[in-house]
Amino acid sequence: AVHMDSIGILRHDKKGKVVGQRVFVGLFTSGAYCRSPSDIPMLRLKLKKIFKRSGFAAGSHNGKALLNILETYPLDELFQGSDDHLYETALGILHLKRNQRVALFLRCDDFERFVSCLVYVPKDNFSTVLRMRIQKVLEGAFAGEQRAYYTHIGDNLFARLHIIIKTTPGNIPRYKKNNIEADLLEVACSWGDGLLKNLTETFGKEKGSHFYQRYHQAFLPAYRDKFRPNQAVKDIKNIEQTLEAGKLSMSMYRYEKAKGSHFHFKVYHPNQLIPLSDVLPILEDMGLRVLNEIPYVVYPALSGDKKVVIHDFGLEIRNGSKVNLEAVRKNFQDTFSRAWEGEIESDGFNALVLFGGLGWRDVMLLRACCKYLRQAGVAFSQEYMEQTLANNAHIACQIVDLFKARFDPNITGKSGMYRKRLEIELERVKSADEDRILRRYINLVMSMLRTNFYQTNDREPKTCLSFKLDSKKINELPLPRPFREIFVYSPRVEGIHLRFGMVSRGGLRWSDRREDFRTEVLGLVKAQQVKNTVIVPVGSKGGFVVKSALDISDRKAFQNEGIECYKLFVSGLLDLTDNLMGNKVIAPKNTVRKDEDDPYLVVAADKGTATFSDIANSVAIKYGFWLGDAFASGGTDGYDHKKMGITARGGWESVKRHFREMGVNTQSQNFDVIGVGDMSGDVFGNGMLLSPHICLIGAFNHQHIFIDPKPDAVKGIVERKRLFKMLRSSWTDYDTSLISKGGGVFDRLAKTIDLSPEIKNRFNISKNNVTPNELIRALLTAKTDLLWFGGIGTYLKETGESHLDVGDRANDAIRINANQLNAKVVGEGANLGVTQR
Repeated sequence: AVHMDSIGILRHDKKGKVVGQRVFVGLFTSGAYCRSPSDIPMLRLKLKKIFKRSGFAAGSHNGKALLNILETYPLDELFQGSDDHLYETALGILHLKRNQRVALFLRCDDFERFVSCLVYVPKDNFSTVLRMRIQKVLEGAFAGEQRAYYTHIGDNLFARLHIIIKTTPGNIPRYKKNNIEADLLEVACSWGDGLLKNLTETFGKEKGSHFYQRYHQAFLPAYRDKFRPNQAVKDIKNIEQTLEAGKLSMSMYRYEKAKGSHFHFKVYHPNQLIPLSDVLPILEDMGLRVLNEIPYVVYPALSGDKKVVIHDFGLEIRNGSKVNLEAVRKNFQDTFSRAWEGEIESDGFNALVLFGGLGWRDVMLLRACCKYLRQAGVAFSQEYMEQTLANNAHIACQIVDLFKARFDPNITGKSGMYRKRLEIELERVKSADEDRILRRYINLVMSMLRTNFYQTNDREPKTCLSFKLDSKKINELPLPRPFREIFVYSPRVEGIHLRFGMVSRGGLRWSDRREDFRTEVLGLVKAQQVKNTVIVPVGSKGGFVVKSALDISDRKAFQNEGIECYKLFVSGLLDLTDNLMGNKVIAPKNTVRKDEDDPYLVVAADKGTATFSDIANSVAIKYGFWLGDAFASGGTDGYDHKKMGITARGGWESVKRHFREMGVNTQSQNFDVIGVGDMSGDVFGNGMLLSPHICLIGAFNHQHIFIDPKPDAVKGIVERKRLFKMLRSSWTDYDTSLISKGGGVFDRLAKTIDLSPEIKNRFNISKNNVTPNELIRALLTAKTDLLWFGGIGTYLKETGESHLDVGDRANDAIRINANQLNAKVVGEGANLGVTQR
C-alpha cells in the first residue's frame, strides 16, 4: 500500500494567533530521498540544532560520528521526529559503539496509527531468519502488523532494521521498552552465544563450558532454525542420558499458543533413525494422531562416531480432549518406553494413559482381564473392548479403583463404595454392548480371590500378572465350571490352570492354540474327570502359550523361549499358592486372600513339557515351596513322561491283545493305521513307534493332514523316530520324498484340497477336491485296521450308542458312531484305539 506524506503549515494573524493551516499531501520525489539532509532546508535546521545541543566539536571523533548518524538516518524519521526524540535517539546510537548490543529505538505516531521501530543488531548475526524473528517480537509487543521494513548495512559493526508496525488506535498494549529490547536480545544474539549463556546458567561455568565445546557445532542448521538455545539445553540433558544408557529417552512439550489437545513428543535414539513403522503404531495405540515427524541428527564432539537422532513428533489427542502434560508426563513416558522395549504390549488399552490418567500397571490389569474374558468365550473382540473402555475412561478408572479396594493390602474394605459408584455410572451408559462389557469386567474383578499385582521382585513389580478366580461366580462361563482357576498373563506368555477340587493333579501343556487354549484345557480336564478317579478324587489341567514371534524353524531358540515362558507360568501359579512350614500355613506376601487356606498345588508333564519336570521343581525350590522336588512328577528323581511312554505302552498292550483275538500279531505282521495326533505328542508319538509293522496311511492334528496311500513300514518308522526326537515337530517336517505316490501333507486352513487318484481310490472319494473337514471324515470312516488317538484333546464320550468326538476345536468336531464303523474301542478305557471288527 502507498502511504501519502502530508505537511501542515499553520497560518497566523498579525497578533500571532493561529487562524488556519495549509496542508500539502503527496509523495516526496525520489530525488528528495537521494539527497543529503543538509541540502534540505528544514532538515538542515534540525540537524544544526541537534549538533549544537550535543556540545561536540565539529572536527572531533564524536562530532564526526554523530554527523554520520544523522546523515544516514531514515529520511522520513528526520521529517516526522521531534527535535528531542531525534537528539535522544542519535546519542543512543552513538553510545552503541562503546557498548555493542542489540538496541531498540521507538517512535509512536501521535494518532496511534503506527509505531516506527529502529533495531540495531551486530551485522555478523543479521539474516532473513533473524529479521522475521524481530518482526514477530515487535508485532506481538504492539498487537499490530508489519507494513514495511528497510534494512541498512553500512561500514560499521551494526545492521539497522527499520520496521513500521501498523497499529489500531486506542488498542496498543502497555509496554516497556526494556522488556521488548530483552526479547529482541534473546532472538538476536548468535545461537552459539545463547547456548553458552544457557549452559552456564544451567550447569555452572566449568561444566557449561565443557558442554559448549561438546555441542556448539553438534546441532545442524535445521535444528538451530527451529529451536532456541534454552530448548537445546533440555535436549542436551536427554542426549547425554541416551548416550550413557545406550537406549532411547523422551521429552514432552507444548508451544505456548498450541491447542490443549496438541503437543510435541521428542524421542532421542542412539546411533540411528527409528523406523517409523515401529514407533507410529505405539503412539496411535496410545490414543494419538501423528500429525508430523521431523528428525534431527546430533553429533556430539568427543563421542567417537556416536550420534543421537531426535525424532520430534507433532501429536493430537484422538478424541480431541485437552491433556495436562505435567499430570500425564510420567505415565505416558513410562508406558511408551515399556511398550518400545517389549515389556508391555502395545494395543488400544494404552490410550487409557491419556484418556483416564492411568499408569502402565493399571492398564496391564485391564488388558489381562480382557485376555481372560476372550478365553472365557466373551462375544466381543479385544478391539471392541478396548474401544469401550476408551469411550468410558472414567468407568475404567473406577474398575481399577474397585480392584485396588479389594486387593491393595493398604486400602482394603472400601469395595462397596466403588460398587455403588459403578452402578450409578453404568446407568448412564447408552450402548447395550458397552454396558455388557463393563459389567463383565466388574463381575470378573468381583470373582477374583487373589492376585500377585502387589507382589514385587527387588521392589520392582513382577513381570507376570496372575489372578485366582472363583469360577462359579463368573458370568456366562462355559460349562463345566471348575472349582478354581488361575490365569497368568504377561507380554511373553499367557496360561490357565483349571482344577475341580482342593486336592487335584494334572499336567501343564505347551499349547499352540493362542486364541482358545482355555477351551483346549477345559476339554482335557473334562476327560480327566473320568480317567483320574482311581488316582485322585478330581483332576486339574493347565496350559500356556508362547506369544513370541520367534521362527519355529529355529527350534533351539524356540525351545529356550518356551522354557522361559514355562518358568513364568509356573511362577504365576506359585505366586498365588499358600506355603506350609510344618503345620502352619504361610500366605504369600502382599497378597489379600478372599478364600480359605490353599497350599496344595502339584503339576505333571503333558504335551510339550515332558522334559520340564526338573524345571518346574527348580522354580518351586526357588520359592521355598513345601513340596520341593515333589512339586512336579518326573524329572531327574522321577521319570521322563515322554521317554517312558507309560500311557501309550499300556494302551498298546490292549491293542496287541485285541489283534491276537483276531489272529493278527502286530509285532510281526504289517497292518494299516489312521491316527489323530502328531509325532511330537506323548501318546500318539510313542504309540506309533511300538511296532515296526505300522503302516500309517493317514493322520491329522489341528494344523495338518498327513496322507500316505501305500506306506512303506520300514521307511515310515525310521522317519517317525526322527520326528519324535525333534523338538516340537509337526507333519510338515516329514520328508515328503518318503511318502508314496499321490500322498502329501495338507494344511487344515486351506479352503479346498485337490485330491490325487491314489487318495481318491484309497479312501473311496469321488470328488476331485474336498474341504479339509471332508477329508478328515473320509479318513475316519475309511476301512482300516486301527484308529490310534493321541493326546490332542480327543476323548471318548460313553453314551448309549458309544461315539467319539474327534478334533480340538468346536467347529472342527466330528462325531463318529463306533457301531457305524463296525469297530471296537480298546485300551482299557484310556480312549486310545479303535480296531476294525
